[in-house]
Amino acid sequence: MKRMERILLIGLIGAICWNQLDKLSDTTQSLREEVLRLHILANSDSKEDQQLKLEVRDALLASSETLFGDADSLEEMIQCAEDSLDEIEQIAADVIAQAGETYSVHAEVVKTAFEEKTYDTLTMPAGVYDALRVTIGEAEGQNWWCVMYPPLCIPAAETVTADTDTAQDYFSEDELDVMQHPRRYRIRFKCLELFDRFRSIFW
Repeated sequence: MKRMERILLIGLIGAICWNQLDKLSDTTQSLREEVLRLHILANSDSKEDQQLKLEVRDALLASSETLFGDADSLEEMIQCAEDSLDEIEQIAADVIAQAGETYSVHAEVVKTAFEEKTYDTLTMPAGVYDALRVTIGEAEGQNWWCVMYPPLCIPAAETVTADTDTAQDYFSEDELDVMQHPRRYRIRFKCLELFDRFRSIFW
């Protein structure tokens, strides 16, 4: 193969890779911007504090219809969360008090970075998401999270599962593929990290 042909071939392969990474970047960014996550941080990793975290979770999910029942969009969901912070703190504080603890509790709506996490059958890619964050006491224990919007948090027995049928109503085909088949994207996600850094410098 002549040198010019090699250069053209390398350029073509590079253009294809760039286009694919650009599309994946747009897909994952769109996914992040469509989600509100519930993020609960336990006081510590002790068995008692971890159990208390789950009890707070259950109480908040049981009250979700009252707190967020009128929200039909992400913007409305975030607004409901912001308007209900005092009530959310009170619900959590009541659970903590019933357990005989005196931990403080703080609720806030924030943008925060998450690592890649698998939630039942769905995997949320790493990145910055909107989150309703509830911190208990020192907030030094393992955290728990789920997706509040779209409404994927489904209490079931001793755990909480993801409503995949609901996910299909809210996410695009490309977004669902990223969440349902993360292994396909492992190498591309690594490349995407470099791609996003490069793009942020020049774009």
